[in-house]
Amino acid sequence: MRIPLLLSLTLYAPIAFYGQAAKPTDDPLLTAMQQELAREQAQLVLPGMQRPYFMEYRLEDITSYDVIANYGALTSETESHQRIVRVEVRIGNFTSDSSSARGEGSLQLAPNDDDPAALKFALWSATDEAYKNALRAYAAKQATLKRFQSAPTADDFTPAKPVTLLEPRLTLSLDRNDWKHRLVEASGLFAVAPETRSFADAVQYSSASLSALAVNRYTVNTEGTVLRHSYGGYSDTISIGGQAPDGMELGRSNGSTATTSDKLESAESLRKRTIADLLSFNDLRHAPVVDAEDYHGPVLFSGDAAADVFDKLFVPNIEADRPDTGTTARTQGMYQSSFKSPVLPSFITVVDDPTLQNFEGHSLLGSYAVDDEGIQVAPVTVVDRGKLVNYLVGREPVKDFPESNGHGRAILGQSAHSHAGVLIVKPDAELTTEAMKAKLLALAQEQGRDVYEVETLSGELMPRLLYRVSPDGKRTLVRGAVFDELDQRAIRSGIVAAGGKPYISQSLAPLPETTIAP
Repeated sequence: MRIPLLLSLTLYAPIAFYGQAAKPTDDPLLTAMQQELAREQAQLVLPGMQRPYFMEYRLEDITSYDVIANYGALTSETESHQRIVRVEVRIGNFTSDSSSARGEGSLQLAPNDDDPAALKFALWSATDEAYKNALRAYAAKQATLKRFQSAPTADDFTPAKPVTLLEPRLTLSLDRNDWKHRLVEASGLFAVAPETRSFADAVQYSSASLSALAVNRYTVNTEGTVLRHSYGGYSDTISIGGQAPDGMELGRSNGSTATTSDKLESAESLRKRTIADLLSFNDLRHAPVVDAEDYHGPVLFSGDAAADVFDKLFVPNIEADRPDTGTTARTQGMYQSSFKSPVLPSFITVVDDPTLQNFEGHSLLGSYAVDDEGIQVAPVTVVDRGKLVNYLVGREPVKDFPESNGHGRAILGQSAHSHAGVLIVKPDAELTTEAMKAKLLALAQEQGRDVYEVETLSGELMPRLLYRVSPDGKRTLVRGAVFDELDQRAIRSGIVAAGGKPYISQSLAPLPETTIAP
């Protein structure tokens, strides 16, 4: 099996049982984990201390491959394979237990072979540490709660029915020699391509890289849940940069991300994109600097830029994180008191749907059927016509949301927290790209001044490619701009129109996620 099962259900069917006790498996890793968990559940207690009311074992089998080329030469190629076990032990009860907002549990390296005795030893060692840590944390937490008059706004944990989901294991599948050749060529194009030779000396760095990841995650808990599910992905990146004549540092960096290596861009597409990045870098070097005076007016965001805006300003605030102890807040973030209030314009609805495996021919990285806490997922409408009606919730509930909606997801080696899967931003009235550009130009003419169009943003929402659009329709690349007032207020009341062509933004780290935005 070379591709993630959840993204190829037409080819393979997982063994899945919902709301039933765990079934025997022929997987030696899961069998060893179940046996050790049963032994610990029966015997784990210190004299005079509480027994755990919940335990979970998770093993992550991680294979990664990274290759980097600089200036037309291969400079790094690494592959790693490791296994990590994470044990979570909860003392107390569902209402109040030893957990904290920082997470809980213990980590141990696990053997890379399938020796059950070696795996059980690693689990035993991690369980012993996690149990003692939980006892200390529970005592400290109960003492802390006595200092506050206000009771917690929600329970610490939510019960769940047992689930068994057994997917095929995932391995990396990649033509390494072909990709090394592609990256070496791409990183050296600045010096040899006819289109770029004239400004090759201005390129101060030119790098091409590829990363591949395959994770097989095994989970068992004392409720009877047994999971073996996988995720992985591939991404290639081009990074080039240098300085403008006035000393301003400039760079271009982008790439493609996919569920399988054959869905990455082709060799020809990689070459064309690299040339385009080099040409836009040179255009930036000679572009005028944005006027120093403040600008308050229309900006047209491409789908690429719009997805970045939602990932940065919206997504973290709908992921329900447990509030600080002693507060009456519902959750953390900018939307902690926004439930049933407008957070977006009334013509926009947002749904998180991890069950969506494909969209317009693209396999989606954020797709999954059961989350990392054993909860079967279903589409969740987060914003209905601008109004916040839901949060993304795991098994650590928050006020007014006592149950998980299948969004408990775990970063490698960490406890599960609420995270988005496949977030879809849906406008009621969709305009074509041409209509959006015409609307921007009409605003420029109506206001009698230049307006702006942003094509790409950096991770901190700084414009990388920004164009000034004049009332006569002239489009000029500019540099040096900063968005000072791009915040939650801006996306709540400042969005005046949305296009109909959705952009698919995919990321593999820290978790596989997909954002689809107009």
